[in-house]
Amino acid sequence: MKEKVRIAAGQGFWGDLPDAPVRQVRGGPIDYLMLDYLAEVTMSIMQKQKARDPHAGYARDFVSLMKEILPICVERDIKVVANAGGVNVPGCAAAVRDVAVELGIEKKVRIGMVVGDDILDRIDELLAAGIELCNLDTAEPLAVVRNRIQSANAYLGAAPIVEALALGANVVITGRATDTGLTLGPLIHEFGWAADDWDRLAAGTIAGHIIECGAQCSGGNCQYDWENIPDLANVGFPIAEASSDGTFIITKHEGTGGCVNIPSVKEQLLYEMGDPHEYITPDCVADFTTIHLADNGPDRVRVFGIKGRPATDSLKVSISYSSGFKAVGTLVYSWPDAYKKAKVADRVLRERLDRLGLKFDQVLTEFVGANAAHGHLAGDPSPDLAEVQLRIAVRGNDRAAIERFTKEIAPLILTGPPAVTGFAGGRPKVEEIVAYWPALIPKSEIKPQVKLLAN
Repeated sequence: MKEKVRIAAGQGFWGDLPDAPVRQVRGGPIDYLMLDYLAEVTMSIMQKQKARDPHAGYARDFVSLMKEILPICVERDIKVVANAGGVNVPGCAAAVRDVAVELGIEKKVRIGMVVGDDILDRIDELLAAGIELCNLDTAEPLAVVRNRIQSANAYLGAAPIVEALALGANVVITGRATDTGLTLGPLIHEFGWAADDWDRLAAGTIAGHIIECGAQCSGGNCQYDWENIPDLANVGFPIAEASSDGTFIITKHEGTGGCVNIPSVKEQLLYEMGDPHEYITPDCVADFTTIHLADNGPDRVRVFGIKGRPATDSLKVSISYSSGFKAVGTLVYSWPDAYKKAKVADRVLRERLDRLGLKFDQVLTEFVGANAAHGHLAGDPSPDLAEVQLRIAVRGNDRAAIERFTKEIAPLILTGPPAVTGFAGGRPKVEEIVAYWPALIPKSEIKPQVKLLAN
């Protein structure tokens, strides 16, 4: 058993810095590279891609990345754990295998696949069995949106990742695994933590939570002393340096920009946190009120004292469904009286929409530069504002009405208040709205499958 395991975060979301994983594997010693690609809306995007092309449905960026880093990962014995498989884990795994073959290292690459999270094809079966998959926010049964569902995925925990690593995988590809499980899995595998060692499981979970968003805990998007955070152009992504007793240190490679300090770690700890006593994952319930942080030197924060409790008997399910259409139009009004002009333009546009008899579920106006970010808390905007962007959006189920709205923005340039600009983007586009439906499902209904892809 290793005394320490270093897990480096390389992606905080699909579309994060492309070279961050490369710099993580080249910048210093690490044992694992953890890559988090999935968010709730990402699954519906991938499901649409797969519907158009059965070979699609995963993060293709991951495949091109592996072509670049796989040789050095093999050379340095760095294992890769990623949820890049989306809704087509076998397709993603096969693409990575093809890369290994192209590089001539296929005999050294063992790809583990974790599937079983996708329950889209089981929805009717589950509803018929009395599993209503009620919305956690509204308590409505899923049946009310059944005919509009686009994707449905249960959040798998660390256990299938542990199994894949135990089979000898040095690349593990999952679908909708929890962000924290991508880090916890390797720690359980390396340290042999028991399935009911709740304190250590909670510690590994919190380690995963801290590094899951990439540079957000190492200086990026950091409010504390943000003007003095050094060299963000070369920001270093975080590394969790874990010990078998459940303590760990958050750090980054030497010579990289950004910073790791107690405030930066605290900010990430608060990210997406509900009740701090009950951070619920498939693996355990972590108590954030027990977390202790201590300075451990430059760009090193020690995390310890974490307590955990038994896991629940349910898994969270992320369901996406079609919820109508929207369009967003913008115009910029300049000084003098920029805010006043934007307000008049909003009134004129709304009156024209009413005259046309167009009906929408919602019409939302924001005055960017005046109060869009803070609403009424911004107070009265200054009359000397140099420019204000009028941003107006509509949503509804009548696509024709949304289309008609998109034709009413440009006419304001010559038929509304003066000094307008900022229409370079052209006519607004009608977009489908994909809504989020969170639900719970009994763990007994989800059976993850793990296997190695044959070379």
